[in-house]
Amino acid sequence: RLPGTPAAAQLMQLDLAGISVSAGSACTSGSVKPSHVLAAMGLQEGAAREVIRVSFGRSTSAADVDAFLAQYRLLA
Repeated sequence: RLPGTPAAAQLMQLDLAGISVSAGSACTSGSVKPSHVLAAMGLQEGAAREVIRVSFGRSTSAADVDAFLAQYRLLA
C-alpha cells in the first residue's frame, strides 16, 4: 500500500516502466470493488484502493525485484 496514491495510478506508472503488477487481491482480480480479503485484514475502503499486488514466479530474478523497488520508490 502506498498511502495517498490510488492503485490505478501506481499500476499505470509501473506499467510505463515495464513492470506488471495488479491491484487488490488475487481473489478479486478484474473486480472494481475493493477486496473483501483486504477488508478482513482491517483495511478501510480508501486504504484498500491504494493496494497493489506483486507476484513472484520461478523466473523472477533478484534484478527484477531491484527494478521493481527502484520504480516503486519513485512513486513514494
